[in-house]
Amino acid sequence: MTTSGGAPTVRRGDPTLPYRRRIRLLRLDDHTVWGGLEDDFHHFEVTLTHRDAVVTDVTLDARRWPWTTCPDAGANLSRLIGMTLSERCTAVAEITDPRWQCTHQFDLAGLCVSHAARGDDRRQYDVELAVGADVVRPRLWRDGELVHDWTLGGGGLGRVLVAPAPFTEAPWKGGFIRWADQHLEPFAAEAAIVLRRACDIGMGRGMDLEAIDTAEELAAIMTGVCYSMQATIMPVAFRQRGTIRDFGNDADALLDGRP
Repeated sequence: MTTSGGAPTVRRGDPTLPYRRRIRLLRLDDHTVWGGLEDDFHHFEVTLTHRDAVVTDVTLDARRWPWTTCPDAGANLSRLIGMTLSERCTAVAEITDPRWQCTHQFDLAGLCVSHAARGDDRRQYDVELAVGADVVRPRLWRDGELVHDWTLGGGGLGRVLVAPAPFTEAPWKGGFIRWADQHLEPFAAEAAIVLRRACDIGMGRGMDLEAIDTAEELAAIMTGVCYSMQATIMPVAFRQRGTIRDFGNDADALLDGRP
């Protein structure tokens, strides 16, 4: 397993510092896109090849992951082979069941698909999730430009988006991604979806996830949401202890040394 230089290994992230996530997409040549995703808990890289607007191969490089079974989900990305490229990063969910994929690998593959469809050379998303006493402030930069600055109110699992419009009109749970797909053009929807996904993952910062032995201990709230959380897999999805990193003080350590 590859570790990230510059980011300390921790049992849990410092809750007084922001959660950070970086996603980078690169067109390596006319037929190849590389994508990398890294945060406290994950570091995955996907390489997608395509020809005549059709996906010809998808491969995973799992460099850091939370459950022993996460890399196994990478084999299921092959179900995207043969799909037509789309500027909608969510189009991959129409090809295969996301619940039998690793959420982060699958999201990254979807972003590679949309990047290939647009023919862009480079794209980078940076997420910061700052947790205050009463509110959470999620922000997203695209290629260094601040695109979204949201405010979440409430507490714990009851948090809701209170600003800005029009995103306050979207269902925060159980429908935000579908709403973004329906109400925003694909490029704008993509940025909102990247930030929305990170809001859920970032809430794990400060939790003692190292105290969990197997994913089965999360069955009451997580069953069925992804590959490692399937009922038949959770008992053998063991916690990968010692894999959490804290990037709160150093965003540039994310994907450091990668393309």
